[in-house]
Amino acid sequence: MKALIACESSATVRQAFARLGWEAWSCDTLPTEVSGNHYQCDVREVLGQRWDLVIAHPPCTRLCNSGVRWLESRGLHSEMREGAEFFKLFLGLRKTPVCIENPIMHKYAVEIIGCRQTQVIQPWMFGHGETKATCLWLKYLPILLPTNVVEGREQRVWSMPPGPDRWKERSRTFQGIADAMADQWTKYLLQ
Repeated sequence: MKALIACESSATVRQAFARLGWEAWSCDTLPTEVSGNHYQCDVREVLGQRWDLVIAHPPCTRLCNSGVRWLESRGLHSEMREGAEFFKLFLGLRKTPVCIENPIMHKYAVEIIGCRQTQVIQPWMFGHGETKATCLWLKYLPILLPTNVVEGREQRVWSMPPGPDRWKERSRTFQGIADAMADQWTKYLLQ
């Protein structure tokens, strides 16, 4: 089975699938943080290959609800439309199981994309003591079931201090979520 993890440089999701025997590839314009199967390019260059599963983490900066206040004051509507159109590339994949991960979107992005998320998950549902609402848009995949509900729900991700890598740290997939995706969706797709 061959999986594409789009817009991922951390290799968290890629490695979770590789551990279960997948030929898993990440793709990002950034280099991978962990050596392995990685395309360093625009994902559109490899999206046309045959994939048994695509998990995408498209940039959320202009789509997420937390940044909606800047659209008007900074004149970012064209960037928002461009981000929404890029997001729709993954929704448009035919016959391929797809998961698209992003934060809660504002209404303007939802209007362009044309649909809301399939489910909202939290890291604390998968063994991590943090809160971070994460939306999943799923095609041909079942919802992700919690694996390890924990207490101690802290807003660590939201309260990270400013810094040059804050965006990267805030966008990382939690290991428990990556492992649940790999485990549950591998079982589902092998049925």
